[in-house]
Amino acid sequence: MNPDTGSLSPGLYLVATPLGTARDITLRTLDILKIADVLAAEDTRSLKRLMEIHGIGLNNRPLLSYHDHNGARVRPRILSEIKNGKSVVYASEAGTPLVADPGYDLVATVIEEALPLVSAPGPSAVITALTVAGLPTDQFFFAGFLPSSSAKRKTALKALADVPGTLVFYESPKRVGAMLTAASEILGGTRRAVLCRELTKKFEEVLRGSLDDLAATSAERDFKGEIVVLVARGEAEAPSADDVETALSEALKEMSVKDAAKKVSAELGLKRRDIYQIALELSRHD
Repeated sequence: MNPDTGSLSPGLYLVATPLGTARDITLRTLDILKIADVLAAEDTRSLKRLMEIHGIGLNNRPLLSYHDHNGARVRPRILSEIKNGKSVVYASEAGTPLVADPGYDLVATVIEEALPLVSAPGPSAVITALTVAGLPTDQFFFAGFLPSSSAKRKTALKALADVPGTLVFYESPKRVGAMLTAASEILGGTRRAVLCRELTKKFEEVLRGSLDDLAATSAERDFKGEIVVLVARGEAEAPSADDVETALSEALKEMSVKDAAKKVSAELGLKRRDIYQIALELSRHD
């Protein structure tokens, strides 16, 4: 954006819109919405309402509807506008474009055509849910929406069982009960989990417990609104004493007590001091 002329350079500008509370919009996004030459949105009514709330008029600018069902038809128009020197802003109905929202094919084509692409960061249900869930955020995996059929849902969950991080899902209120039941069965009912509903909205709700707890709750009530489900990473089973001794016995055939303890403690994720003492005892009985 040129601060002197109050104009945008030609290109596609992706903007994140509020999940619910209109004031969560960024100042930069407001600036872009004010001065972009062409506006495009997943839901034009939602974008017009948001702009009205913040006192931004269309001012005879084109407002295009762009979503998964009409993308192939509308994409050439957007590309043509950019090639003709226009700035085009694109907004999802809520949250960040491309994150379980339309826009991927549009962005991929813009990149293929070597046209300018700018992202103005802002609200995201994934990040918002992670910040209130209380689950580890050092590593997380966004799995989007699980398949609707029971068999495919279970297959997808099995593939995610060993992911070494917090799992994040989007789910519909009608399917969340079946999803939680399947997750409890496949991932383990004792795993910590969180259900976030209607984030940033009037009836925001965050439920925490085990997968078994949340599955039981979902069986007793009907949920409404947008839902994010988070599941903590699985806890690896501690190796048994027999496992430790077997690993050490094999290592001691080729290594010193010190090196064998170092190797086995690293492989099994156990304290080296404890493993060293066991290795020392085993070496004395050889």
